[in-house]
Amino acid sequence: MSGMTQPTKVIGFLDFFGKWDPTLAFVIAGAVGVHAFGYWFMKKRSKPFFTQFFQLPTVQSIDAKLVIGSVLFGVGWGLSGYCPGPAFASLVGFNGGVYVFVGFMLLGMFIESKLGRKK
Repeated sequence: MSGMTQPTKVIGFLDFFGKWDPTLAFVIAGAVGVHAFGYWFMKKRSKPFFTQFFQLPTVQSIDAKLVIGSVLFGVGWGLSGYCPGPAFASLVGFNGGVYVFVGFMLLGMFIESKLGRKK
């Protein structure tokens, strides 16, 4: 319904200096609202429903890995029109472009899992 699985709709939303289509802002606002309510609800609880403790991010710094990852995500989203969640939802449409995108996304996730986190 929202058009998040339509690359032309997403690219239209990202085209600020051309024919900008602001309608996906409502989808984003709805997602932020749901998340804000869930986060507020979570903060009132002493522990999660299905595990022993909350696992919240502790790192608050902005480093090169975060910036590079954000840029790669944005470039991939802008060039393809797919965000990871809608891309997986689009797999049932049998569009060849989405298979290429998801394949490269999974490849990137695999490479990051092997090279990215040195513990």
